[in-house]
Amino acid sequence: MKNETITAPQGFLAAGLACGIKVSGKTDIALLSCPTGATAGAVFTTNKIVSAAVHVCRDHLSSRKVYGVVVNSGNANACTGKKGLTSAKKMCAVAATEIKAEPEQVLVASTGIIGEQLPVKKATDGIAQAAAQLSDSPEAGLAFAQAIMTTDTKAKQAVRQIWISGEQVTIAGTVKGAGMIGPNMATTLLFITTDASIGKPLLTAALSEAVGNSLNKLTVDGHQSTNDTAIILASGLASKHLIIGPCPRYRKFAGALAELCSDLAHQMALDAEGATRMFKVVVTGAATRSEAAKAARAVADYPLVKCAVHGGDPNWGRIICAVGSCGVKLNPDKLSCKLDDLYVFKKGAPARFDAAKASAIVSKTEHTITVDLDAGKAADFCYGCDLTAEYVHINADYHT
Repeated sequence: MKNETITAPQGFLAAGLACGIKVSGKTDIALLSCPTGATAGAVFTTNKIVSAAVHVCRDHLSSRKVYGVVVNSGNANACTGKKGLTSAKKMCAVAATEIKAEPEQVLVASTGIIGEQLPVKKATDGIAQAAAQLSDSPEAGLAFAQAIMTTDTKAKQAVRQIWISGEQVTIAGTVKGAGMIGPNMATTLLFITTDASIGKPLLTAALSEAVGNSLNKLTVDGHQSTNDTAIILASGLASKHLIIGPCPRYRKFAGALAELCSDLAHQMALDAEGATRMFKVVVTGAATRSEAAKAARAVADYPLVKCAVHGGDPNWGRIICAVGSCGVKLNPDKLSCKLDDLYVFKKGAPARFDAAKASAIVSKTEHTITVDLDAGKAADFCYGCDLTAEYVHINADYHT
C-alpha cells in the first residue's frame, strides 16, 4: 500500500481510534507524534470566540520544538469556560507523558458540538490507547484522518514530493471540514507534515500563504467556526540544508505546499455537506484585490446562485445580482459574465448563447464563473458549492 497519508514524510507516527466521545461510536481521538521533535507553524480562526484548544495551542506554539498533536472530534470544547481550558491542557499533559515530552511541546485541536464540556476521562483514556498504537504505516495515517472527521463523508488526504538541493522532500496533509465553512480559515482542522528542514518564520509564512490561497478561498455556507486550526510540522529529517531565507529552495517548498493545500480545498468543496458539485468564481477588472475577493465571495455565498448550480440552471441574472449588491465598484455598461468560456452576459447586456450548452457546463462536477467588473485591473477568486436539500437535512438534524 503506497503511503499517501501524514505518516509519509520521515519522522512521523500516527494513530486514530474510538474512545466514546461520539455517541455514534465512530473514531474520535487522533494522535500525531514526531519523536525527534519538529519545527511547528500554525494559523487559526479569526473568530473572536475561540475554543479552549485554540487558546492552548496558541500558547504551546511558542515552544522551540513540538513532539506531538492530539485531536478529538465529536466535541468542540468551545464556550466551556475554565473547565474547558483545563480539559485541553489535560489532553496535552497526558499525550506528553505518553510520548515522553513536556505538555507545552504538544499541540491540541478539537472539533464537534459547541457548548458541551469535553468528557475528558474518555479523551485521556483514548490518548493512552492511541499512543500504544502509534505507527508510521499508511493504515495509521488513514486512521488519524478518519478520527478527525465530523460530518465529512470521507477522509481527505494529499501528498507531494519534490527535490530540493538534490534531496527528496515529502509534504503530506489531511483536513476535515464539510459545513460551517467560510473564508478566513474555513471551518477546518488541517494537519500537515513534512521532512523538509526549514526555519519557523518561513514555515509559518509558507503555511499562511498556502492557506490564504486555498482553504481561505472556500465557502460552503459563509459561516466561520470557533475551532479552525491549521498546523504544519517539519521534522527536517530529509534535508541537511536548512531553508532560512526566501531563496529558490523556499519558493519550491512553498509552491508544493500551496499545491497540496489547493488539492485539499477541492476535496473539501466536493465533500461539503449535501454538495453534489463545486464551482470557482473568478472576478477580474476590480478596483482592488480586496474588492475582487468581496465580489467573488458574494457570488459563491449567494443562496440563489448555489441553488441554480444544484439545478444545472445557467441563471446569470442571479450572478449579476450578487455582484451588484455587494458594494464593490463596477461599470454596469461593461460588466460581463462567463460560464467556463461561454459568455452569458457581455458588456452590460445578455449574450446570445446555447442554453443547453450552458446548462451542461453548470451541471458538471466543477465549473468556473468569471465576472469582469471593468473597474480596474485587480482579480481574485473564491470556491463554492451547490446548496441542496441534504444540506438542510444535515443541519436541521445536527445534535445540539
